[in-house]
Amino acid sequence: MIRLQSYLSGRWQDGEGEGAALRDPSTEEVVARTSTAGLDFGAALSFARERGGPALRALSFAERGAMLSAMSKLLHTERDALIEVSAKSAGTPRGDAKFDIDGAAGTLAYYGSLGKRLGDRRWLAPDEGEQLTRSSRFWGYHIELPLRGVAVHVNAFNFPAWGFAEKAAVALLAGVPVVTKPATATAWLTYECVKRILDAEILPEGALSLVCGGAGDLLMHLRSQDALAFTGSAETGRTLRSLPNVIEHSVRVNVEADSLNSTVVAPGVERGSEVWQLFVRDVAREVTQKSGQKCTATRRVFVPTELLAAAQEDLVEELKRTKVGVPGDEGVRMGPLTTAQQKTDVLAGIRALMDEGAELTFRGEAPEGEGYFVPVSLLTQPNPAQATQVHQLEVFGPVATLMPYEGVEQAIELVARGGGSLLATVYGDDKQALSELILGLAPHSGRVLVGSKKVADQTTPPGMVLPSCVHGGPGRAGGGEELGGLRGLRFYLQRTAVQGDRALLARLLDVPRGD
Repeated sequence: MIRLQSYLSGRWQDGEGEGAALRDPSTEEVVARTSTAGLDFGAALSFARERGGPALRALSFAERGAMLSAMSKLLHTERDALIEVSAKSAGTPRGDAKFDIDGAAGTLAYYGSLGKRLGDRRWLAPDEGEQLTRSSRFWGYHIELPLRGVAVHVNAFNFPAWGFAEKAAVALLAGVPVVTKPATATAWLTYECVKRILDAEILPEGALSLVCGGAGDLLMHLRSQDALAFTGSAETGRTLRSLPNVIEHSVRVNVEADSLNSTVVAPGVERGSEVWQLFVRDVAREVTQKSGQKCTATRRVFVPTELLAAAQEDLVEELKRTKVGVPGDEGVRMGPLTTAQQKTDVLAGIRALMDEGAELTFRGEAPEGEGYFVPVSLLTQPNPAQATQVHQLEVFGPVATLMPYEGVEQAIELVARGGGSLLATVYGDDKQALSELILGLAPHSGRVLVGSKKVADQTTPPGMVLPSCVHGGPGRAGGGEELGGLRGLRFYLQRTAVQGDRALLARLLDVPRGD
């Protein structure tokens, strides 16, 4: 059994007492312990601000990007060892572990290449400015410089590698030091990633810190130049936004929260077509990958009423292919849920959906006894317009609900009942229907993926978060944005208008004059 320490104020530190137990979800065996009791988080944030911040700001985007590229290569090199840790700490089969770890390495690599493209600059000047008065000499520019604080990242349990890397890559490229706090249940994998990065001495001192265990009073020390990025439940997100010091100091907060993501089969799709097959494959993958424990997983599936029976048959046939069991066992494609509480919540969620009239269309097999295993479940709600639970309750596991709709307008209205989501996926080729669905779903979605015939063999899976596109969503999804290339950096940059003599400012700020 391993004892996980936190890396704060430039050194590894252990908390007091026995601490929290981390369990192998397949066996319920305790595999690690960690504690943060007695650790000085205030000193740790000050150290990051005073040491890590200046060191990062002194570097150009290209130099910061080179560090991210080195981090990416390191995680890729250590991939097999990290996969083993993922299996023990999160119950992930090899495919799911690779999805997490490769996602981390890929995001770091993308932002590394973005830093290279930005070059030797240390701040952004995104436009050519504007004449402010009748005089062509009096000009206004906007520049964007890194905050002088620290980025605190509170991550969810489901992606201990990718969740850490996607937030850290953006903040570090912007020039802001990072304190990452993974969910305790799966912190072992984050610990191993961070430890390898620190041992390789890729980053300057104070640029990366790690909290393994409870957050304690960590967030009580946030100030006006700091930023807080959180992934987790909407309830916790509301709590963080309402912290007295967050309000008092107007601390920047980005939240990625609950999301009832939807899939819509557009009118005109024929059963057995390339688009239909893509739809069936994607839904089955999104329901079972990471045991359904993804913020981007499909929760609600809408099909035209006349295709409901066909969708039931084909989805059941595809879901039957997923063998649930202990990671590493032959043929296993889906492992257990991460914690005992997750298992309890998922089973309770299924019962709640069924109590409101949802029918159990398919229930797969799963090991019984030890471990947090639950079977893959497909429900059918025949009356989505009258139901409420299916549009309000996110069952965070291998569960999706199939529903019929009558006409594009109703499909949009039903999706909107989810209160805002990270993702909506649309399948079809009818241009009029697709246009209406895209424009109707976009205000309720952070991302809309369109699966059509011409990209059926080229598109990425709906649940794959690409660093070049915004990740976030309105309403219950948190109202925030992460990634999106340069867009992500701006959460960690202060935009300032600078006014004065055009030629002087252009020289001082190294901004384009456009003439």
